[in-house]
Amino acid sequence: MIYDASKQRKRRMDAAQGYLILELPDLALRELNALAQAEKTSYEYFLLRGEVLRAKDEYHTALEAYLQAHTESPEDLYVLLGMAWCYKRIDRVDQAIETMRLAHESHQNVPIILYNIACYYALAGEKENALSWLGRALRRDPSLLDLIPDETDFESLRHDPDFAHLLTLTAK
Repeated sequence: MIYDASKQRKRRMDAAQGYLILELPDLALRELNALAQAEKTSYEYFLLRGEVLRAKDEYHTALEAYLQAHTESPEDLYVLLGMAWCYKRIDRVDQAIETMRLAHESHQNVPIILYNIACYYALAGEKENALSWLGRALRRDPSLLDLIPDETDFESLRHDPDFAHLLTLTAK
C-alpha cells in the first residue's frame, strides 16, 4: 500500500471536525496536532484550530489561529465572527466592534453581524450605537428578537426606556 499524505491529512482534518461537532475538542485538537508541520499552514487548518480552541475556552490561542486564517481569507465571515467572539472574551470589546464592522463591510446583508455589533456596543456602554445597530438587525430579521431575553450583552439596557421602545416597535 502506498502512503498518501493528502488522504492522511484529509482524514485527520475530517476527524477533528467530527470531534468538534461531538463537542470533544480535546480529541479534535489531538488530531490537529498530529498533522505534519507542513500541513499546518492552510486556511482550513487555522480556522478549524481556532474553532477547536474556542470550544476549549482558550480564547487567546484561538485568536492567534483565527488571525492566521484571516491572513489567508480576510473577508471570511466565520473567521471574523470567531475573532470577534474571542476579542469579547479577552475584554477587547473595542477590537470585537472593529472586527464586526469589518465583517459588515463585506457581508452587509447578514443580520447576525448587525446584531453582534449591537451587542458589543452595548457592552462598551455606547447606547445610541447599540440601539441603532440593533434596530437595523431586527428590521432585517425580526426573529432575532427571540434572542434578546437571554442575551447578557444587553444587561445594561434592560431597563432603558429607549431599548424597551425599540423592542416594542419591532415586535409589532
